[in-house]
Amino acid sequence: MSKPKHERGLEETEAQAVTRNIRVSPRKLNLVAGLIRGAKAQDAVAQLTFSKRRIALTVKKTLESAIANAENNHQLDVDRLVVSRAEVGRSVVMKRFQARGRGKAARVEKWFSHLKIVVAEQAQAAAAEKEAA
Repeated sequence: MSKPKHERGLEETEAQAVTRNIRVSPRKLNLVAGLIRGAKAQDAVAQLTFSKRRIALTVKKTLESAIANAENNHQLDVDRLVVSRAEVGRSVVMKRFQARGRGKAARVEKWFSHLKIVVAEQAQAAAAEKEAA
């Protein structure tokens, strides 16, 4: 007896990649994720390559994983992929203390984040309209 088969939560033209427990706050990660939302996949990779933010490398690796999943697992056309969603969520928070004056302590919170990137294959007609505009 096995578990029932899990239904796919995405459309047939979508693929995703998830990275969990990234050592950066969700607010900072959301700034980088906002750069690539709605962009073509290849443009988003180029933008993340030349970004000055430290976390851009991790976001780029997750995006490249989503592109590879789309190509290898779902046989989608890589040239027509668009970043449809880039979701950022909270993970654990490590609580640490920093020594302060007069024997007191201050709380330091070290935030972690989750990142989910969903790429979708754009329809041929929609792609032609965007390029014309």
